[in-house]
Amino acid sequence: MAGKTVRTTITLPVETVNALNKHVSARKRSEFIAEAVEARLAALDFHQALDECAGAWTDENHPDLNAAEDVRRYVREMRAEKGLRGSSARKVAE
Repeated sequence: MAGKTVRTTITLPVETVNALNKHVSARKRSEFIAEAVEARLAALDFHQALDECAGAWTDENHPDLNAAEDVRRYVREMRAEKGLRGSSARKVAE
């Protein structure tokens, strides 16, 4: 956990608490729960962003990228421009 913390009370199903206790030590529970909540919130933000930009890319706006080979060509060109190949390109995308 990073930054300032606040004590809070939450209610969880018994099965969830039992599984948590089985897999996570008592001293690590808050950190585990915080990471799980942060991951879920990041996923919600991601899906909201996807919903907000839905329809921004259309085939009509990009007729040059309609076929799979067109997309592969485009990616190859972008990687060549940036001097990226193979695993280097994947690292940049992550």
